[in-house]
Amino acid sequence: MGITGSMSGNITEQDTHIFYTKFMKECPSGQLSMHEFKRLLDLHDLNPEANYYVEQVFNTFDLNKDGFIDFLEFIAAINLVIRGKIDQKLKWYFKLYDADGSGTIDKKELLSIFSAIQTINGNQDMTPEEFANMVFEKIDVNNDGELSLEEFITGIESDENLLEIISKSFDLSNVLKVIQSGRRHSV
Repeated sequence: MGITGSMSGNITEQDTHIFYTKFMKECPSGQLSMHEFKRLLDLHDLNPEANYYVEQVFNTFDLNKDGFIDFLEFIAAINLVIRGKIDQKLKWYFKLYDADGSGTIDKKELLSIFSAIQTINGNQDMTPEEFANMVFEKIDVNNDGELSLEEFITGIESDENLLEIISKSFDLSNVLKVIQSGRRHSV
């Protein structure tokens, strides 16, 4: 089974070897910098909101916070995309939305990230304001204007519409396809 076959299942030893070969070809140092990440995914000349989102994605995958994504962090990210259970993905989404690291998400953070996602994905089904209002109306159970991790996960899991919107918004399969194809763009 190749990488394409494993998109919906397990990462095989063969897949890991292929990913390692491509990772090392793109990053001979063994560490992917923010600049290389943006170049690899053809994400340059972004507006400030989209750039912020890309940096947030990079930073959530940089588990040891050294400013680089090494191969183990890279495989952990791919594993989350391919095999992650919904609660694992929701925890990652929460971490991505919680831009200031406070342990809660406020409406401003939600608006900022969703605006940036729309800029990159082009999804215009609803405005960021409509999305943020809907999320807070549905899942801010104590009405304090902030979402805790528990409120976020419980609320999203119990609302199929929100789960679908968030899952589509954060669909990283296109990122994975770029990595799989080994596409590299000049700066």
